[in-house]
Amino acid sequence: MNLFHTYLVSHTPGKVSGDFGRWITVGNCLHKTTVLADTACLFTLLALPLDYSHYISLPTGMLSLACCTLYGIFWHFDPCRKYLVEYDAYRLSRLPLHTLTSSSRVVLVLKDDLHRKRRHNAIALAALVYYVKKIYELCAV
Repeated sequence: MNLFHTYLVSHTPGKVSGDFGRWITVGNCLHKTTVLADTACLFTLLALPLDYSHYISLPTGMLSLACCTLYGIFWHFDPCRKYLVEYDAYRLSRLPLHTLTSSSRVVLVLKDDLHRKRRHNAIALAALVYYVKKIYELCAV
């Protein structure tokens, strides 16, 4: 593994470096929340009786929709979405961070997100089909 091609060290002055790391962390959190909420929505179909499943699936669907909307507006086209903030002490110890003069730095890892996007789109599409079906059933009654 070539460390210099997969890692990026941001050593911008002071507050900017922390803000940069927080921006990436919030975007990744929104993405994970969307996927987990969609998965919970679909899992309730298997785990709960059909009469009660919409009490959990529809609120998690709304949470997923809100997170997906925020992610789509603010992070979808941002190049930062392909980076993760590195917190692992072992991996950080292998990098030549001692050569940097700045004390405030954020270490970013470039991740290939092709599989993540495919998995997210498949789960979101399945959940969307369920949402539309369930809302149609609730409105038809």
